[in-house]
Amino acid sequence: MPHDLTPVVTACTRWLLAAYPPPAGALNYALAEAQARQAAALAAHLRYPTDLDVQLLHLLGPGGADQLDWLTQGDPHSQDAPWRSWVDESVVSWAACLLADPALSARAQQALEQTEHGGERGGLLRLTFPGPRDSEAAALLRHPDLLEGIAHRHRAGLLELLDAASPTLA
Repeated sequence: MPHDLTPVVTACTRWLLAAYPPPAGALNYALAEAQARQAAALAAHLRYPTDLDVQLLHLLGPGGADQLDWLTQGDPHSQDAPWRSWVDESVVSWAACLLADPALSARAQQALEQTEHGGERGGLLRLTFPGPRDSEAAALLRHPDLLEGIAHRHRAGLLELLDAASPTLA
């Protein structure tokens, strides 16, 4: 049974970049993609903290992007893309919360240590301490007002998890 979150992380990253595209240019895309991937990976590892959770995800599937597309009025022509079935609404919502708030990202990174994935993630500096170039490249992707509709959907669950994982950080 698979215990890898790569399909969900990749699909959620791709959805975030399609919904909140970076400015034109390869460097902007690469910087925005790095930030979206870090946020999606951190969110996925917190959402599915054990190997059993990941195995159940692969067995049952994450749910797809339909609700998120409806909320953001996504492109109806991309509805048939196979990767869209691996988008997890909770992961995208949590990633949006993390992208909009670097301090929350730092708390989430600390909470990751209490999961079975704790040692798997490397530095998340682009997410937790974005530089000026990172912020420019991901202006839409990190804009709290633009992300609010998505972030709001599952923010309470993320905050509850972080408060339970590290009550001294709250």
